[in-house]
Amino acid sequence: MSFTLAIVGRPNVGKSTLFNRLVGKKIALVDDQPGVTRDLREGNGKLGDIKFTVIDTAGLEDARDESLQGRMRALTEHAVEISDICLFMIDARTGVTYMDQTLATILRKNAKNVLLVANKSESSAGDSGTIEAWGLGLGEPISISAEHGEGMGDLLHALMPFADRFKGEMEASMEAAEVDILVDDLGQFDEDYFKTKPLQIAVIGRPNAGKSTLINKILGEDRLLTGPEVGITRDAISLSFVWNGTSVKFFDTAGMRKKAKVQDKIEKLSVSDGLRAVKFAEIVVVLLDADIPFEQQDLRIADLAEREGRAVIIAVNKWDLERSKQKKLNDLREAFERLLPQLKGAPLVTISAKTGKGILQLHEAIMRAYKVWNSRISTAQLNQWLSAMLISHPPPAPNGRRIKMRYITQPKTRPPGFVVMCSNPEKVPKSYSRYLVNGLREDFNMPGTPIRMTLRSQADKNPYKNKKKPSQSKLKKHLK
Repeated sequence: MSFTLAIVGRPNVGKSTLFNRLVGKKIALVDDQPGVTRDLREGNGKLGDIKFTVIDTAGLEDARDESLQGRMRALTEHAVEISDICLFMIDARTGVTYMDQTLATILRKNAKNVLLVANKSESSAGDSGTIEAWGLGLGEPISISAEHGEGMGDLLHALMPFADRFKGEMEASMEAAEVDILVDDLGQFDEDYFKTKPLQIAVIGRPNAGKSTLINKILGEDRLLTGPEVGITRDAISLSFVWNGTSVKFFDTAGMRKKAKVQDKIEKLSVSDGLRAVKFAEIVVVLLDADIPFEQQDLRIADLAEREGRAVIIAVNKWDLERSKQKKLNDLREAFERLLPQLKGAPLVTISAKTGKGILQLHEAIMRAYKVWNSRISTAQLNQWLSAMLISHPPPAPNGRRIKMRYITQPKTRPPGFVVMCSNPEKVPKSYSRYLVNGLREDFNMPGTPIRMTLRSQADKNPYKNKKKPSQSKLKKHLK
């Protein structure tokens, strides 16, 4: 990326709409209701041939206390400090407000570079507001419509000098730096260094379980909004960084409540965004509150992750406040095995997101679970194992005809998936399938990961089944 661009402005001026357009995806939640965005959301932006990191921020409001609005403002001001360019957006239809003037003063003092954008300028209704924007003292306003894509060429033209400048600075710094570690003995760049794909981890759980606090602690800085209010996080925020030598991409999701309790439109969008994060993730950390673990909603969340085929980690937060730790841990393990048998053996880690205790153990559990999730077993080993399982517990014999299991193979990983070729697969009871799955877990050391098993008849593989044989005359004609 050549530079970092932060989009700042009052609530509801269209910042998230522009963010979505620049990243080319509908990632940020967008609604007419002001204040939807609360956290800093990063994305890979592109405009023309220019690539950059773009940050969507919360709407700046006139609050500096410890209220929710005050903490949101502090987070946005942090984005201003770390960004190379601030894209200051106003609503051209509304015109310049007192808050716009206040923000302009802040940006003139703290921002490295500022571009002024007058959004919602697709009609003559925005002309007066665009003219007013000249008075902010930030140069010529760029008229755009983030919703309809108008004015993107003008924005590209304004960004090009910055792109050229930052590219030149980056090349100069690379020449000055010691980059020998990136060069192998042949003097060529190590491509694997640049191709490192981050491990994608979603943190999910009920509201106020401590998801944002946990990610902030792992990251080592306050990038996500936290506080005592329930439901602060509204959309799935992704953060990429290196954690203990591992390239990771964390998804912080909105707290998930029972469907019947979710009435607010924004909360519905937030939960939907969180569900998408689970589908994108490879590892799902289900975060529980030590005071109220394994409520019905926790079980639904963990079951959702298993059904999506993701490796699952159970993390119990606020463990520093627990008094009877050993008894509580024993109770947790017993309840986990009983209530979530489909995740038998999944890692259960006790942590404190506030103090950081247990974070190292969480990292180790994630790496082990990821390895199991990607594990592959040779066909020879599997069939030797299957023979032993059949001897130990033969398949049932419906109507006196025993089901024959002839062959097993593993065609996929992530999660591990197995196919067993057998006679009458539709007559194999679920209990026997569970027997085989549990055997795979125990004998090949695959605790906790979802395992997919398909029973298939050999006839299913025969492409000529139920096809009529060609007549002798047609066969002779074909051979001629």
